[in-house]
Amino acid sequence: MWVWDTANPRAVVALATSRGIRHLYAAVPPRVDRSAQLATLRELAALAGATGLRLDALGGDPGWLDDPAAVVAEWLHPALATGLFDGVHLDIEPWTTPAWATDRERLVRRYLSTLDAVRAAAIGVPVEVDVPFWFDQVRVGGSTLDHEVLRRTDAVTVLAYRNRALGPDGTIALASAAVEAGVELGRPVRIGQETNSLGPDPSAAKQTFHGMTLGQLEAQLALVQDAFAGAPAFAGLAIHDARGYAAITD
Repeated sequence: MWVWDTANPRAVVALATSRGIRHLYAAVPPRVDRSAQLATLRELAALAGATGLRLDALGGDPGWLDDPAAVVAEWLHPALATGLFDGVHLDIEPWTTPAWATDRERLVRRYLSTLDAVRAAAIGVPVEVDVPFWFDQVRVGGSTLDHEVLRRTDAVTVLAYRNRALGPDGTIALASAAVEAGVELGRPVRIGQETNSLGPDPSAAKQTFHGMTLGQLEAQLALVQDAFAGAPAFAGLAIHDARGYAAITD
């Protein structure tokens, strides 16, 4: 579960334990060692550890591609130096920038170079990355971008945001290519699901469980779990995010 707002560690851990969440991605600012957020992250880490939850440092921005060395020096090293985190979770999202349409080849090279830099500097700490479900459609030389990201990381979370599991535009269909790539390359793949409001447009509304009941959400997630239960790469589901998930009830 992504935790972008870490201000209330007890509420986050209570939500996670009540709904069977085992893994948290907690947002970490640059130079966390100088940040007022460090105290709440320490509390979150202590509570997570006491309840058996894994806690990863979450960060990312398309601007990171401009200076991977600064990412390592200003974000990664300070985060890991706290000793609070079991892993690193990157949410860089280069596809959200105008350059994705105008200069994609160069942007992809910078993206992959950034992943290389972070993984090398993490020195054995697992690095996981958020990727969209359609990365298998992006060619990189003789390969595809989903494969190239998997080769550079320890795991991925595929953003297959749909509020229906079944059908040609459902979560199962959208996530299948990423899970198959994970099987091929021996990397775990989690499937991300959205719970925040994305607006009233139908193309956005279908991507989130916002406005639905907890029972409706759990019924769809159970179908996804069942569909991929036999895939050795399938590492479970990831919920975006704690605030949206807490608002979904029966």
